[in-house]
Amino acid sequence: MTAASRPRVYRGLPLLASGFRPFFLLGSIYAGLAILVWLPVFYGELRLTSAFAPRDWHVHEMLYGYLPAVITGFLFTAIPNWTGRLPIRGTPLLALVIVWVAGRLSVTFSAETGWLVAMLVDASFLSLVAAAAAREILAGRNWRNLNVVMLVLLLLAGNLAFHLEAHFHGAAEAGIRIGIAVVVLLISLIGGRIIPSFTRNWLVRENPGRLPVPFGRFDMIVVAISALGLSVWAADANSQLAGAALALTGLLHLVRLGRWAGDRTWRERLLLILHIGYAFVPLGFLLNAASTFGLVPAGAGIHAWMAGAAGTMTLAVMSRATLGHTGQRLTASAATQSIYAAIIIAALARICAAVDPSHYGPLLHLAAFAWAAAFLGFSIAFGRLLTGRS
Repeated sequence: MTAASRPRVYRGLPLLASGFRPFFLLGSIYAGLAILVWLPVFYGELRLTSAFAPRDWHVHEMLYGYLPAVITGFLFTAIPNWTGRLPIRGTPLLALVIVWVAGRLSVTFSAETGWLVAMLVDASFLSLVAAAAAREILAGRNWRNLNVVMLVLLLLAGNLAFHLEAHFHGAAEAGIRIGIAVVVLLISLIGGRIIPSFTRNWLVRENPGRLPVPFGRFDMIVVAISALGLSVWAADANSQLAGAALALTGLLHLVRLGRWAGDRTWRERLLLILHIGYAFVPLGFLLNAASTFGLVPAGAGIHAWMAGAAGTMTLAVMSRATLGHTGQRLTASAATQSIYAAIIIAALARICAAVDPSHYGPLLHLAAFAWAAAFLGFSIAFGRLLTGRS
């Protein structure tokens, strides 16, 4: 029976009707709660039962915990549009959710379960996601999107490297940089497609005039140069070669962002936030370049990418996708705009905390609570849409 001839009406649990529903909801809840747990851990007021050092647990659960959930939710919702095939839902989707939850528990309690068990359980999630995505893309003959599967496999490799480094060397370094590099590339690739496309559609209808330049050869060159620069940085974050490569790449991303007519989207915050989120990508490149020459601490650029680009873009994409796929009007409510404001405050506060150590404590608290407010706020504001029938 072909995909087109099978019944498309899903009558099961609404939460399992599409990939974005459980993974956006659980990913946002976990992102908020994990930061609230991390703050007392950082100050020595709470002790974890993880085999990871406290810093490594925090980094891992942001980089390889919440982010893969959101990425999976996006991919499993986008792939049916790319291939014309039915979405992964019901029992197979539930199985993936259970594996993701098991990964979070195994990492957090790895001092009890053992590091090897934690690694195998945790890594199995991205393995299954890559296999499922590859199967759907190949079956739909959607060859051009196989590069996304390759990035998921690289994220899996970074996760494995993280576990191995943390166990054998006491701390993860390369595994962190590999994961960050993959996330930045995913934002560069996917953001470079959806931001100008969504912006063009809205401008044509609501604000005729200058339009964004669609994804083309220049974008492919920028993504390729980004991959090269990030590879050099992942290999040696302190080399001047990495600094020069990151600086050049950051300038190219600024040019790229300027071609998307973001300045004409002020009236629609659902679009504007995508442009603001992407602006943290070149900022991260430039700050990391500056750190290689000793001009700013390394944490500034890292958090521009992670708290800024990853945090803002995930909330922007989750809110837009949830509204669109549940039949809601594509506009940002007051609650949604509050979520956007909170994540921008969190990102800027965390970057400033790295740059200005004299105010580190207050800025760190502001960043943590604003981050938690943004992600837990998303789970509250969008929870009914994610768990109900559209």
